Amino acid sequence: MRTLVARLDSDGDVLLAGPAVRAAAAAGEVTLLVGPAGRQAAELLPGVDDVLVWACPWVANPAPAVDAADVDRLVGAVRERRPDVALVLTSFHQSPLPLALLLRLAGVPRIVARSIDYPGSLLDVRLTDDPDIPEADRALAVARAAGFDLPPGDGGGLAVRPQPSTTPGPYLVVHPGASVPARTWSPDRWAEAVSVLTGRGHRVLVTGGPGERALTARVAGTTGVDLGGRTTLAELAGLLAGADALVVGNTGPAHLAAAVGTPVVSLFAPVVPAARWAPHGPHVLLGDQHAPCRDTRARDCPVPGHPCLDGVDPRRVADAVDELIGVRA
Repeated sequence: MRTLVARLDSDGDVLLAGPAVRAAAAAGEVTLLVGPAGRQAAELLPGVDDVLVWACPWVANPAPAVDAADVDRLVGAVRERRPDVALVLTSFHQSPLPLALLLRLAGVPRIVARSIDYPGSLLDVRLTDDPDIPEADRALAVARAAGFDLPPGDGGGLAVRPQPSTTPGPYLVVHPGASVPARTWSPDRWAEAVSVLTGRGHRVLVTGGPGERALTARVAGTTGVDLGGRTTLAELAGLLAGADALVVGNTGPAHLAAAVGTPVVSLFAPVVPAARWAPHGPHVLLGDQHAPCRDTRARDCPVPGHPCLDGVDPRRVADAVDELIGVRA
């Protein structure tokens, strides 16, 4: 059995597709179709035999132009792999149908997805419900609808291939950045938290991507260790595996920490539902989940002062860290 699993978003979304991928892998070979922002996570997932990368015009942000030659390349690449079935995994606000059309053109004989829209001949198995459950479980339900299931002993948690950690402990990791500004604390709050945590005797490592070096330097200050731009996603996985806890907004490293069993203190803005997107493992959720920005999917906070998160006292974050140390998945 050859299965194509599609998840065209970012690294965090791809990590949440992990249980569905493992279910498909129990029955044969898996090609994982991802966007450029999900490539690193795709390479970490157990059960993936082949990674196909495509910048999808209706998912990527900023969106690339629709280009006929680019679409033809995707269709050709899928046709070469001759999948027996495709699982199109989407968030609740996305439609699987544009991709399903391209997969039909590529000759995929069986396509399974969740869709509230009439699919015509684009889907063979259509899940019409939209349960308010964790995103990883929601994706796994699509795999099960296709006839796949997790192998014996697999509890359905997030997982990545083991990554070595070369950093001696004990330490905490603080990851202040996020691709969506509304989903994380303001820089001054992060810097205050690092000061409080180091003041309580914790060693704090501050991580971030190559474009976040100014942020991580500001947040680390004089007491934290600035690792901004110095880790790949695989290296970050190893670093998180050795950490006592991660403090983070609603962004990919929260799911990476869950995949390696590290507890998470999550500064979680309610612009998307916590029931779906909270860390899939031991965590403490902080932030006003009933704030006016709730369920807006806003990229930038629509309320002056970002009160849902900036109202959280950094000392409460430190207390949450102390609650979680020693609690591992």
